Amino acid sequence: MKRIIHDWDDESAIKILKNFKMSKGEETKEKILQQAAELFNQQGYAGSSISDIMRVTGLQKGGIYNHFKSKDDLALQAFDFAIAKLKRHYRTAIRSKHHAVERLQAIIDVFRSNIDNPIIKGGCPLLNTAIESDDAHPALRERAQQAMNSWRDLFRRITQRGIEKDEIRPTIDADEVTTIIISTLEGAMMMSKLYGDSIHLERAINHLTNYIESQLRI
Repeated sequence: MKRIIHDWDDESAIKILKNFKMSKGEETKEKILQQAAELFNQQGYAGSSISDIMRVTGLQKGGIYNHFKSKDDLALQAFDFAIAKLKRHYRTAIRSKHHAVERLQAIIDVFRSNIDNPIIKGGCPLLNTAIESDDAHPALRERAQQAMNSWRDLFRRITQRGIEKDEIRPTIDADEVTTIIISTLEGAMMMSKLYGDSIHLERAINHLTNYIESQLRI
């Protein structure tokens, strides 16, 4: 499969999802990707066997491997599929926002809506994959790093453009803002998932909203 460039705020997210649906009319492949993405996101790559994949897809091993070279290949493509779905939501959220502060808040609001209506069952696939992928899964780890790098770039670009347009304080460091927002969101997501209580994410979102309004906005 051609490597996907994880650019969170361009047209690629929509194109990727369209390609999944339209490439040779492979509806079966799309179904496998959707269900495998949810399975891996809930049970982890290592914790999901081929029997689990067969169970959630309703397909035999041959039917699955007719579309994917191996479980590793399926895992990588399922991760790309999940990230593409995230990208579509983020891009939709910021499309109508023109002020940098509003764009940052729109991304945070996607996290808020994810509490009750998860984009991919099991939480944030980027967080889950980053935690699971270690030296034993170098390809998945590289994929997660690519996705994270692009997400960081999105925050940096929004913040830097906000500074240039006099929407964000000129003394603000775009890299610092990026670290603070992503670390706070993902850390709170981890705590909410661990305790089965969305209050941790809700608190983090409220804190970030105050931070953006009081520390960033001019």
